[in-house]
Amino acid sequence: MDFDRAETIRVTCAPGIPPYLAQELTALGFEAQAVEKTFVEIRGTLRDAMRLNLHLRTAFHVLYLLGEFRCTGPQDLYDGAAALAWEEIIPPEEYVCVTSSVSHPSITDWTYANLKVKDAIVDRMQAKAGKRPDSGPERDRVVVAVYWHGEECRIFLNTTGNKLADRGYRKRPHMAPMQETLAAAVLMAAGYDGTMPLVNPMCGSGTIAIEAALMATGRAPGLLRSNFGILHAKGIDDSAWQAVRREAAKARRKDSPPPIIATDIDPKAIEAARANAKTAGVDTLIDFAVCDFAETRVPPPPGIVLLNPEYGERLGEVAQLEGTYKRIGDFFKQRCRGYTGYVFTGNRELAKRVHLTPSRRMEFWNAKIECRLLKYELYEGTRRAAK
Repeated sequence: MDFDRAETIRVTCAPGIPPYLAQELTALGFEAQAVEKTFVEIRGTLRDAMRLNLHLRTAFHVLYLLGEFRCTGPQDLYDGAAALAWEEIIPPEEYVCVTSSVSHPSITDWTYANLKVKDAIVDRMQAKAGKRPDSGPERDRVVVAVYWHGEECRIFLNTTGNKLADRGYRKRPHMAPMQETLAAAVLMAAGYDGTMPLVNPMCGSGTIAIEAALMATGRAPGLLRSNFGILHAKGIDDSAWQAVRREAAKARRKDSPPPIIATDIDPKAIEAARANAKTAGVDTLIDFAVCDFAETRVPPPPGIVLLNPEYGERLGEVAQLEGTYKRIGDFFKQRCRGYTGYVFTGNRELAKRVHLTPSRRMEFWNAKIECRLLKYELYEGTRRAAK
């Protein structure tokens, strides 16, 4: 493969996250050509894809365009895929997985589209290289992504493999953990940049606090894992990959950030959070404690206080949580003056029990649950005096 040829790169993410992903891409020196509901597109090379896989915090996959063609049915899909030079992309001894997103009346089962593309790949490989690569559902080696909507089909090399949310540090998940990429996006939306204290009561398995520590120290999250799809492509330049990793490692800031405080009333949650933070290499940067959220230590302002309480969809009944949300409002008013408060919730009715008026409501999705990040200005003294 030509690792220096510029093509369209589609970077995928969860709904609600594209604006923050676009910010990341801009900061890395790329210009967004398209910002859609679940992806951002840029121009770049496979060498750029290496760098993106190491640095991006809010993305799922980095997809490099291999080809596009008009597609009116399964035979067009097979023919279009078979026309691509797979013998230059996939080593014959490798393993390949095909994924797809299909919206066409001729296809009622997306697995059929996967099968047609897989057949096109292995048939061409057999004809050109004399050997058929193994194939299956595992996404830890070569992954080919098919997007067939209407009469346009685009085929990408998924340079990531397993999604970037799988950082590798969460060895001890607790109940209903927040996905790493979502936690990073929520922190970006809250304006966290590591220059002021972060207080994270109800921390669960510690994902928000760990992502904050990675951000505050400039640590590229991709350095926490060793395997990416691009490393299995034919012609991969290992020296170039190692150079990109070294460059990412040099970007790490050595100064300790302002306090990051994470608490939970459940000792098992804090035990899991500490273990996860140690795996991520940031355990010394986070002050963990077992306590009721209202007893969390709050350093002098200004700072950010961020809570992700239960919202009755997975872990508890709504009626039982009303008192908790009211206490969150009391905690903000009594203990967090001079801070900016945030509540991430998927229950709008419970959010009203905070009894504070949010200055902003930012939309996110936690799996299939529509959520809001609510921002509260917690003025010292009266609001008039603060103004």
